[in-house]
Amino acid sequence: MQALEQATSQAVAMKGSENLEGLIHHSDRGVQYCCDDYVAMLQSHGIAISMTGDYNPTDNAIAERTNGVIKIERVYSQRHFNDIEHARNVIGRYIHFYNYCRPHMSIGYKVPAVAHLEQGEQKRMWKKKKNASKNVKNENNDVLLQSRTTESGESVCRST
Repeated sequence: MQALEQATSQAVAMKGSENLEGLIHHSDRGVQYCCDDYVAMLQSHGIAISMTGDYNPTDNAIAERTNGVIKIERVYSQRHFNDIEHARNVIGRYIHFYNYCRPHMSIGYKVPAVAHLEQGEQKRMWKKKKNASKNVKNENNDVLLQSRTTESGESVCRST
């Protein structure tokens, strides 16, 4: 609930209105997203609710991809966290890096924070999937190159 409250507060501040019609909250069918309080908060702001089908991660491919990148590039390379606060700190710093410093091919090598501020429709740059098989060697090489830049857990850039 805390994350939803923070997100809706930010959206209200940006829009200047409690009415957030036009926004869509897309999630899986996790119990936290189905609870009465969570749904009521979304509805009170006019946010449309969209949920994936049961056991179908491709329904929410963009979020699944984002979470996968964060796990591969940061969480799995860390291998050990001292405690939950250490994990939150490391992952939080990486999410900042991901949103403000790491260029994304799918949005024209911009960072998400910049793309989010742009007006109008954005050209989607991601590749069409040719087949279901993966080139594991290539993926592993990409991950190694990317994880070297954040091996110590520190962001390579600072927020402005």
